[in-house]
Amino acid sequence: MRIKLLSFLVAAGCAAMAGQSAMAAGVTDQMIENDAKSTGDVLSWGVGPQGQRYSPLKTVNTGNVNKLVPVWSFSFGGEKQRGQESQPIVHEGKMYVTASYSRIFALDAKTGAKLWKYEHRLPDGIMPCCDVINRGAAIYDNLVIFATLDAQLVALNKDTGDVVWKEKIDDYAAGYSASAAPLIAGGLLLTGVSGGEFGVIGRVEARNPKTGALVWVRPVVEGHMGKKYDANGNASDNGVSGTTGKTWPGDLWKTGGAATWLGGTYNPKTGLAYFGTGNPAPWNSHLRKGDNLYSCSTVAIDVKTGQIVWHYQNTPNDGWDFDGVNEFVTYDDGGQVLGGKADRNGFFYVNDAKTGKLVNAFPFVKKVTWATGIDLKTGRPNFVPENRPGDPTAGADGKKGNTVFAAPSFLGGKNQMPMAYSPDTKLFYVPANEWGMEIWNEPITYKKGAAYLGAGFTIKTLNDGPIGALRAIDPKSGKIVWEAPNNAPLWGGVLTTGGNLVFWGTPEGYLQAADAKTGKILWKFQTGSGVVAPPITWEDKGEQYVAVASGWGGAVPLWGGDVAKKVNYLEQGGSMWVFKLAK
Repeated sequence: MRIKLLSFLVAAGCAAMAGQSAMAAGVTDQMIENDAKSTGDVLSWGVGPQGQRYSPLKTVNTGNVNKLVPVWSFSFGGEKQRGQESQPIVHEGKMYVTASYSRIFALDAKTGAKLWKYEHRLPDGIMPCCDVINRGAAIYDNLVIFATLDAQLVALNKDTGDVVWKEKIDDYAAGYSASAAPLIAGGLLLTGVSGGEFGVIGRVEARNPKTGALVWVRPVVEGHMGKKYDANGNASDNGVSGTTGKTWPGDLWKTGGAATWLGGTYNPKTGLAYFGTGNPAPWNSHLRKGDNLYSCSTVAIDVKTGQIVWHYQNTPNDGWDFDGVNEFVTYDDGGQVLGGKADRNGFFYVNDAKTGKLVNAFPFVKKVTWATGIDLKTGRPNFVPENRPGDPTAGADGKKGNTVFAAPSFLGGKNQMPMAYSPDTKLFYVPANEWGMEIWNEPITYKKGAAYLGAGFTIKTLNDGPIGALRAIDPKSGKIVWEAPNNAPLWGGVLTTGGNLVFWGTPEGYLQAADAKTGKILWKFQTGSGVVAPPITWEDKGEQYVAVASGWGGAVPLWGGDVAKKVNYLEQGGSMWVFKLAK
């Protein structure tokens, strides 16, 4: 009897240990790669590492979406509002959402009850370009990991909120910051950097997500040496990015910008991570003759080696601050893996995701002045030379170049707000804006930690009508299938679902849903403040939930000129909203 009891206890103990081991395993690479298909959670920025922001869920659909009602709302705190651009992640009934001022909350996904909060202590002197926002966290194993405005990475125990590791990305006093959601790709944690207006060096870093230890670093400014790291943290060279001096004059590559500030996407089929790169520094393009690689580009990096496999430059020798950071969303087209990108410069690009070969390019906004089109054979834009801001040294006083009117404005045909792609309709859903700017160049020299622009500007409205429009775009034909205009500029992301729905928010405060095929708006809800974040959806016990963060802010009220004045009636806020169908 004692032997049987002992055997039972041993077996029970082993089973308990196995259960603990299974629990300790946490979120795996396979779970993240399958995120777009698994409907009970949201494990990555982009609702899947490919960034499609598509969910197959159809419990909520065109026939019943008008019955969506709020389940709960959670306030991020009254004194720290500003822009709320975060996409939450959801796992095992818990929601993890970052907020302004480098905060993160763990909430009960069913009730909104706060489970824990981590508030990063920010030093004086941080220099974020475009508000104190944060765009979200990554989840891996038992950790939740997010970036902070003083250019650090913080990994927290997902159950307790305790800090497990913390690593410095770079020096905030030199202009570096970080606000993008990290990307898990091939077992690595991939992050970029912010700070292109301060002459930083854009790069992609790969780390061990469990420890924060560096694995490789790939600069995206031509001439800088890549690095790889052994198990002891010792660095060795991993090849120069590009060819030193080929597309940059003099020493300007040493402070070349090209910040990777929006983060990346990943396709397991290609094994490549795709990062957009920002504007070259300074803005004054007459100082830096040449293409200035790899600025304003999509850069495809082999996650195993840290090597650039291909690049495609959307705006060579950028003179308008047309950052190329916008997300590269991969999708299958008849067995071929393609990627779509709605660039700030006003053109939509389709590239082969394995090779980078340009497949299609067309405008997705109605007014583009800097180029007449994209040459599909060469992949290069057909510039309009007279619409480039003037060389200040050519003027009588040498202090200001000729002012030009340019469209889109540097805030872009599309900015940080992520688009969505539906494999059902085969359409991209792009939050687009129609606006322009007056822009001129000025002399500038680099000074560490100081703004490094060499340009002046004023954002302008194009007319008295709507500025924003959600557009359904066919990547094959380049046609706008339908659009839903919006008076204020759109600044929040998009979600599309198997229920033939598209969800997106507006600065006027609405989260709304439309028929994905026709654009007919079927439902809207007032959240109390502008929505500048992307929605998500998941299911729990047969019920489908939809969620979005609300809180007006970001770049528009800070940099928006005449547009900012037009929408200065909009109120700030800071809250999380969750909806489901009324019973």
